[in-house]
Amino acid sequence: MFSIIKDWREQRILDNSPFKRADWQQAAQKIPILDRLTEDELTRLFDLATLLLDDKSFSGAQGFVITDSVKRSIALQACLPILNLSLEWYAGWSSIIIYPGAFKNDSTTIDEMGIVHQNSHSRSGEAWLRGPVILSWSDAKHSGERDGHNVVIHEFVHKLDMLNGRANGFPPLQPDMDASRWTQTMEHGFADFQKHRKAGLDRYGATNPAEFFAVLSEVFFETPSKLVDAYPEIYAIMVKFFRQDPLESAI
Repeated sequence: MFSIIKDWREQRILDNSPFKRADWQQAAQKIPILDRLTEDELTRLFDLATLLLDDKSFSGAQGFVITDSVKRSIALQACLPILNLSLEWYAGWSSIIIYPGAFKNDSTTIDEMGIVHQNSHSRSGEAWLRGPVILSWSDAKHSGERDGHNVVIHEFVHKLDMLNGRANGFPPLQPDMDASRWTQTMEHGFADFQKHRKAGLDRYGATNPAEFFAVLSEVFFETPSKLVDAYPEIYAIMVKFFRQDPLESAI
């Protein structure tokens, strides 16, 4: 019964959407990494993006105006990681905040001497536990260009990671996946990456396991061959996790 109600509700949202297939196709054409998708996959992506826009609120910060094209671009890239999963993977939070450019993150830390330090960092994106996804449009609008950098995918993958608590590089796995293999593979890769640079992989991934997972997810969808060259075992488990194989689709 609940499944029937859910399907009816989702179909109603899709039927009443102000965006038609032509609108989504126009948006997708501006995102090169979507070229590999089949027509059926694009249809599924368009539907997921439509449901995401109904489920999440968008708001602009520092005077940024949220246009329909901004919404469609972000929704398409945000839904790519869950293309073969479901929108339920983005449950438990409700808002997406867009800044016109990089924004400041202020934090307070206390060192071992008990001295309080005020820190300010420039950010292109953030994902808060049970809170919003925050993005810089100046960075997000260039995502999807097959350069290995995608702030939208990065922050939304953090949301997947946070489904079982704070981001730590260990998201809820698919039923057919081996948790011990994921842990061993990612720990080995992270330890190696902290010591060795890898072509096409952002050094920010060496910060901690959560950033390692998010950075490698960017590469998985943007430049998959780079991830295969660097860490073929990680690529293999990501194929199982996302239920996608971008490299195979690109052939």
